[in-house]
Amino acid sequence: MAGKGDFAPAEWKKLLEAPLLAGFAISAADPSGFIGTLQEAFASARALAETKAGGADGLIKAVVDDLLTSSGRHDAREGVRTVVQGAQLAEMKDRALAELKSTASILDAKAPVEAKAFKSWLARIAKTVAESGTEGGLFGFGGVKVSEIEKATLAQISTTLGV
Repeated sequence: MAGKGDFAPAEWKKLLEAPLLAGFAISAADPSGFIGTLQEAFASARALAETKAGGADGLIKAVVDDLLTSSGRHDAREGVRTVVQGAQLAEMKDRALAELKSTASILDAKAPVEAKAFKSWLARIAKTVAESGTEGGLFGFGGVKVSEIEKATLAQISTTLGV
């Protein structure tokens, strides 16, 4: 089983950033306004909490455990901030996808046994975020759960991760 010690510090930081970037890619692809953005942020946090409560094992558990520490959260947030710093909204999704691709490569090289489960977990986080709010409509009425742009971004995430 791969763990933190199997990765260089920069690689481990990428693993910590990945769950945040998976949700962020969805949010950046089709911004949902203030309420929708809050719903998406809470969905991402809820997905991590559910993973912890669900008794994930292996590499996913190690990443979630580290994300639940103040230093782990700080490293992940700073990493995401660095990825999007100076980017226009249209570029943010592409930058997040590029980082997820880099993370997938690290997983394939350093944790081939855990790679598929970890990448599938990232795709599930993105799906949870996409399904968290209603897109379009008025005050949440008449919209759709997942917009066409979000569906396309979910497909890009799956392709990028190879799942």
